[in-house]
Amino acid sequence: MTEVASSVIHEVLGRRALDVDQPIIDYIVNVLADDDFDFGFQGEGAVDAIGELLVDSGCVSDDAECRSVCSILCEKFGKHGLVKPKPAVRSLAAPLRMFDGMDEEEVPKKKPEVTDGPILTERDRAKLERRKRKDERQREQQYQMHLAEMEAAKAGMPVVCVNHDNSSGPAIKDIHLENFNISIGGRDLIVDGSVTLSYGRHYGLVGRNGTGKTTFLRYMAMHAIDGIPKNCQILHVEQEVVGDDISALQCVLNTDIERTQLLEEEAHLLAQQRELEFEGATGKSQGELNGDIDKDVVGKRLEEIYKRLEFIDAYSAESRAGSILAGLSFSPEMQHKATKTFSGGWRMRIALARALFIEPDLLLLDEPTNHLDLHAVLWLETYLVKWPKTVIVVSHAREFLNTVVTDILHLHGQKLNSYKGDYDTFERTREEQLKNQQKAFESNERSRSHMQSFIDKFRYNAKRAALVQSRIKALDRLGHVDEVINDPDYKFEFPTPDDRPGLPIISFSDASFGYPGGPLLFKNLNFGIDLDSRIAMVGPNGIGKSTILKLIAGELQPSSGTVFRSAKVRIAVFSQHHVDGLDLSSNPLLYMMRCYPGVPEQKLRAHLGSFGVTGNLALQPMYTLSGGQKSRVAFAKITFKKPHIILLDEPSNHLDLDAVEALIQGLVLFQGGVLMVSHDEHLISGSVEELWVVSEGKVSPFHGTFHDYKKILQSS
Repeated sequence: MTEVASSVIHEVLGRRALDVDQPIIDYIVNVLADDDFDFGFQGEGAVDAIGELLVDSGCVSDDAECRSVCSILCEKFGKHGLVKPKPAVRSLAAPLRMFDGMDEEEVPKKKPEVTDGPILTERDRAKLERRKRKDERQREQQYQMHLAEMEAAKAGMPVVCVNHDNSSGPAIKDIHLENFNISIGGRDLIVDGSVTLSYGRHYGLVGRNGTGKTTFLRYMAMHAIDGIPKNCQILHVEQEVVGDDISALQCVLNTDIERTQLLEEEAHLLAQQRELEFEGATGKSQGELNGDIDKDVVGKRLEEIYKRLEFIDAYSAESRAGSILAGLSFSPEMQHKATKTFSGGWRMRIALARALFIEPDLLLLDEPTNHLDLHAVLWLETYLVKWPKTVIVVSHAREFLNTVVTDILHLHGQKLNSYKGDYDTFERTREEQLKNQQKAFESNERSRSHMQSFIDKFRYNAKRAALVQSRIKALDRLGHVDEVINDPDYKFEFPTPDDRPGLPIISFSDASFGYPGGPLLFKNLNFGIDLDSRIAMVGPNGIGKSTILKLIAGELQPSSGTVFRSAKVRIAVFSQHHVDGLDLSSNPLLYMMRCYPGVPEQKLRAHLGSFGVTGNLALQPMYTLSGGQKSRVAFAKITFKKPHIILLDEPSNHLDLDAVEALIQGLVLFQGGVLMVSHDEHLISGSVEELWVVSEGKVSPFHGTFHDYKKILQSS
């Protein structure tokens, strides 16, 4: 039977079957020749079982051809009598797994059947189905409750505008928060928290993903923590602005509501004044056109408006707003474009510009560098260093924190601890603290053990009773020293590919590209990538770095020239799209099981564990995970098939600082090629060996370090 199946497959696939590794062909033969294999209607069962493998191995070019080939295979197998009706009940002593011992890329999409244990009755099957539907409904209800909770939190944040005086209360200086608790979804994030925010200090809020950093900022923005003065202006930059027909510049200016209202009133009064002058020139009575309008009243009110506009520095507002937008890489033309024409990343920049223009008493920034290019990051660093008021910033960018912050707030073990100095100073201080705490704990344990040993040994010795009592009292006085509980080590273990395709792996030959109807973005690109490549691409936002990644991955095709990819190369692409595309109502393990049906659960758990998604975390609903935890799930998903080349588009976004460190170590140990788009100096310096600069439609090697490139930008 196997020989007949093999001949049919070679007949249908033709010469392409000769170009595919023989183990893959053998595997396809074994699957289709299985006595119990169900081809389904027009080969749909074959599509589910081997469709992805046919496409990935190059047997077929796309999904459409895959379905056509599977339909033909169904017909051919039927003619040879190999297609059998599916039995009503199937019973096996043990599960039959044809894919055990094979590579992950050869795993079929055939859904596992429950074969262990007794055969289920129809009634039992119906009960299982009802329970499954109930669980899914509960997950969906929890997910919808989570969405409603997040919307309520956002809706509860007050609208903040420029405040030109603090007439509603005394000037805001230091903020003292005592014994506050924060929990979400029944989980405690901060217990008996206490912190003092000194006016004018810049705080870096750090801690592991999922500890509650963003939730803490949200609670502060909503004035939901006792101790925050009611007249304290707080702005949390978390959401992008809603796109509409208002220009980016006007969107920023509109945050100064008093200025806007005064200018509107000025225009209205000037129009009235012109009408009064017209009345006087035509000899008409004052009341004929304007009723009770008094020329003196209009003039007096205009005088008050001009004084107030001068007091609030209204006439320089446009230049200040324009300067902030320019620093965030908005050209003069872009500043006058409608906000609805910008992508989410650019609208996030507008939200940041509004915050800087408002100058609230307390500015809360959550990963502000995520949507910025390096030029804008450097500008923001300089701007925040001179910021006169209080700032709390959450960031994964070590160098950004070292430049901007004066203090660190460490959220760990449901407590907030303050440290003076930048992030590097905090790291050294905390390491020293942990060493001293560990020494104190070990010394305490030795003393307790020694005393307890003496007590146990002579407890019933009358001659030593006094000494025993003395030791018992000393043991009570000794007190307790907490054991050092370190965070579990993060892991990013990229799987090693089992094979090495022959050279060249990926090469561009005079490749040019432009989107249909638009100009050429790139012209005559010539470069190559192999398994030893360690490259970072840098350049301003919008220059086309992500487009190059798509050309490399085959998601886009060149307008002219060629992009060669080895038929056997496996490429994994990580971008924000993969994080946003996760099924939030599912959990990481279920998500992986749906992506790779038929793969043993333990194998998927082990792979998730290699990216730090272990234990209960793998079973938590995705909507409860932090951005960094979702990123690790996305990394696990794209690397399951052991890629030869990994393409990374801003991989450190949403990762905490420890996770970035683990990512660096994982990339260093990875036995394949790496090409990343990033502006994270620490990540680039620690994991790549070569810089490519993208500018003016070209990709050019940069002869120097990232620090050298940064200095060139700072001097320009």
